[in-house]
Amino acid sequence: MTQTPPSSLTGRPASEEATSEEAAAADTAASTATGTPAASSAATASDSAPDAAEAAAPAQRVPDPVKQLKRVRRKARKAEAAVAELEARIAEAEQRPAYPLARPASMKKRHWGLVISFVALVLAPLLAVMIYLWTFAEDQYSSTAGFTVRSQESSGANDLLGGLAQFAGTSSASDSDILYEFIQSQEMVAAVDKAVDLQGHYSALWPRDWVFALWPEASLEDLTWYWQRIVGISFDSGSGLIEVQALAFDAATAQAITQAIVAESQTRINALNEQARADAMRYARADLDEALERLKEARQSLTQFRTRTRIVDPEADIQGRMGVMNNLQQQLAEALIEQDLLLASVSPSDPRIKKAQQHIDVIRDRINIERQTFTSNNTDTGGVGEDYPSLISEFERLTVDREYAEESYRAALTALEVARDDAARQSRYLATYINPTRATEPEYPRRAVLAALAGLFLLLTWSILALIYYSIRDRS
Repeated sequence: MTQTPPSSLTGRPASEEATSEEAAAADTAASTATGTPAASSAATASDSAPDAAEAAAPAQRVPDPVKQLKRVRRKARKAEAAVAELEARIAEAEQRPAYPLARPASMKKRHWGLVISFVALVLAPLLAVMIYLWTFAEDQYSSTAGFTVRSQESSGANDLLGGLAQFAGTSSASDSDILYEFIQSQEMVAAVDKAVDLQGHYSALWPRDWVFALWPEASLEDLTWYWQRIVGISFDSGSGLIEVQALAFDAATAQAITQAIVAESQTRINALNEQARADAMRYARADLDEALERLKEARQSLTQFRTRTRIVDPEADIQGRMGVMNNLQQQLAEALIEQDLLLASVSPSDPRIKKAQQHIDVIRDRINIERQTFTSNNTDTGGVGEDYPSLISEFERLTVDREYAEESYRAALTALEVARDDAARQSRYLATYINPTRATEPEYPRRAVLAALAGLFLLLTWSILALIYYSIRDRS
């Protein structure tokens, strides 16, 4: 280990070493207290670097005492200057005014206004709503009824007609749509009011329960508007199920309202049945009359054709003409054979050969005439003045028209029978799957739910107004 040489070896007095140590300590203290930059510390370290180098030099080297004294004095002056600068900064800091601490928070006018508005716009109205619901609002009873519209399908007749006789009926979903709109109509309100006396029941509590009661002397339009509040309708368009819920101030009236709704709905379905039956019968009779007229016209046209052409059946007539042609062809062949036999047995000047030739010419002329009657407009047998192919074409067209008219007539007769069968039974009926219920305890009004909704609405309104006020205040 390297040991620090004593003062006798370095040739420096002990007082000088103590002074150097004090100066270095003062310099370090000044740098630490004043927070001077790193450059000052670096400068001090650079000034003390030669002393460290000298201390680390070999022991046999003896420095100059005068130079060491000057160096120590210079360091002492620097230390004194640093201490003086530190004292000046401390004095300057003491002379500066100190910032006061933040005052405790306190309520201002805008804060009190916000609290007052909260009380006035939220708490007070909510308290009023709760007092009304639990003090003045009367209990209400509910009654529920569920039904749907069903229809009968006459599949046997449809199979018989091939789908031509579907006159009666729309789908049950369409009937349910009609019934759903009918329950909300003014006609339904008037019918139920006539049966139950809605105005007398719901205006009895006026003006004590002015929120849920009906005002006296209400018109039918006012009662229709109030009907939407006391009657709720749930309708499933996919299945056609309708569920009705009625509210009243007593259980008997609520049940009477749902019973009246079911009865009026059944009446309306019966009216739809009657209308459908009348329409089906009317359409069936109209189709039957039209088919009958078409059949008469077809038969009359065919009769006129037979009268004009004097041909009852062109097919039979042409078969007869073909028989004549075949007979002439056979006679021609026999005459040719006889002529050949005569030519082989007698001389060419024989009168029999001439007679045989005349017979052959007559047969050939007749064959040509018969052939011309198929395409000529001048026939010797009929005298009709029309070519035979046109006659056959017209006859076939008239025959097709008659057959189609006969088939249409038979289908119209069957459709009329089907319409009569449908009219003989009820094709639509109201199927009730929930009979009108009678409540044993009140369920409405739902006071807790209404109070919660009122509080939420008031709180949102107050919050929006407060945000608007503060946004305007910040901009101004």
